[in-house]
Amino acid sequence: MKRILSHHNTYLVGMLAMLLLAVTACTYAPASTPAPANSYTIMTMSKTGIGDYLVDAKGMTLYYFTKDTVGKSNASDAVIAIWPIFYVADIVVPSNLNASDFGTITRGDGKMQTTYKGWPLYYYIKDLAAGDTVGQGVNGIWFVINPQSFPPPRQYFLLASS
Repeated sequence: MKRILSHHNTYLVGMLAMLLLAVTACTYAPASTPAPANSYTIMTMSKTGIGDYLVDAKGMTLYYFTKDTVGKSNASDAVIAIWPIFYVADIVVPSNLNASDFGTITRGDGKMQTTYKGWPLYYYIKDLAAGDTVGQGVNGIWFVINPQSFPPPRQYFLLASS
């Protein structure tokens, strides 16, 4: 009988030790764990043929509409259905962007919209994954924003809208 209890106690001690290790592994975080990186709300990606362009925190491309003007969106509800507005309350950008280049406007419909150098920002519903740029050049009026060359010269807008 003593031998059975000894075997049983050894089994219980082993199970408790495994349970303690499992719980410790799930809850222990060493003090030297680095803090998570900044969560940028806007950053850049790069693609051959396009260069650098603005994306949101999830890597979804941001566009501008050449029919807009600085500080004003001219996109109708029908346009917004295909080109949803981009808005984030607090802008956090990496060092290759300047947070002061971003702002907010209140659209005619009362919704808030984030801007870059005054130009309202949009998504494109056909961009399905991070880094997609399907909307680049659509109808000659929708374009990604390359921070190094934005805004384009005025004659570019005249050509794009004709």
